[in-house]
Amino acid sequence: MFETVRDDLRATLDEIRAAGLHKPERVIGSPQSATVNVTAGGRPGEVLNFCANNYLGLADHPEVVAAAHEALDRWGYGMASVRFICGTQEVHKELEARLSAFLGQEDTILYSSCFDANGGVFETLLGEEDAVISDALNHASIIDGIRLCKARRFRYANRDLEDLEARLKEATEGGARRKLIVTDGVFSMDGYVAPLDEICDLADRYDAMVMVDDSHAVGFVGPGGRGTPELHGVMDRVDIITGTLGKALGGASGGYVAARAEIVALLRQRSRPYLFSNTLAPVIAAASLKVLDLLESADDLRVRLTENTALFRRRMTEEGFDVLPGDHAIAPVMIGDAAQAARMAELLLERGVYVIGFSYPVVPQGQARIRVQLSAAHSTDDVNRAVDAFVAARTELAA
Repeated sequence: MFETVRDDLRATLDEIRAAGLHKPERVIGSPQSATVNVTAGGRPGEVLNFCANNYLGLADHPEVVAAAHEALDRWGYGMASVRFICGTQEVHKELEARLSAFLGQEDTILYSSCFDANGGVFETLLGEEDAVISDALNHASIIDGIRLCKARRFRYANRDLEDLEARLKEATEGGARRKLIVTDGVFSMDGYVAPLDEICDLADRYDAMVMVDDSHAVGFVGPGGRGTPELHGVMDRVDIITGTLGKALGGASGGYVAARAEIVALLRQRSRPYLFSNTLAPVIAAASLKVLDLLESADDLRVRLTENTALFRRRMTEEGFDVLPGDHAIAPVMIGDAAQAARMAELLLERGVYVIGFSYPVVPQGQARIRVQLSAAHSTDDVNRAVDAFVAARTELAA
């Protein structure tokens, strides 16, 4: 039987390559950092890394690594079970309490990833008599999570408050028992920030709850790094925050839902990804606690990231590149044509700068781009070298 399937799969893979949509994986032989050593899948050797979510440079921070080593000795390697059976240690409860306090929420529940966190919320909270109103550019994990529930589904145009209000009216007039607005805090392909203050105003007007996936914000957005709710002054008005420990907060893995106490309590009883997936490894929980210590004790990493982001955006604009507006560390350099974006990424790698080109279906047709992601681990020289490489790659591409 598989020989027939094999031919079909090979044909599909050939179509992906022919369309320029194949996603090669580069192998690195070093820790995640401002520079990485590429060993396969591209130009070998050390390159500047401008495509990681390592916003604060904590993935190889010596204090985080030391905390992980200590945790291995104290807590062991893994729990080998789900939490309601035998999978909760003190370190997990401590991390949940610390995240709740940091994010200004009543309680927090840990998941093995934010994808699982988003996959476990909607089915638990919403039934067929309810409505979920989702931003059109929300992350795939939100889209998949919504598919698992029986609630009526509404979609509004990205950050379009008029369209959101129209969908809220439609849900209200349709007799929805519960209404949940869900949005990314920062949209990962554009670096745009959701207008949470205005979203919360609409939620109050239409008696709706608000949920934010703040994976690309927690740790460095907002005065204290508490994310987009803090940035917009609505920490007490957002009902559910989902996020990851795999980006700014150390870069390993793991996710969470921080929310009203009753929501978290129900998730512990009925959320399938929580009930049927192994507990987050204790070493990650312990290292994440050290990350929170670093964030709460100083703002030097956030300041450095802000400076690097401003420098890159300013210099690229001065050099005539089309960078989507904003001040987020995600700085999309718009190319337009998918093949050109892929080729520019190759030319940049040849010049020692590791970035990725994104094209349809990840982004809309004709809006291919290179998504540059700045880090506090980058030096000023690193940022300037990246801009110079972009200029040189553009020259060669145009030749």
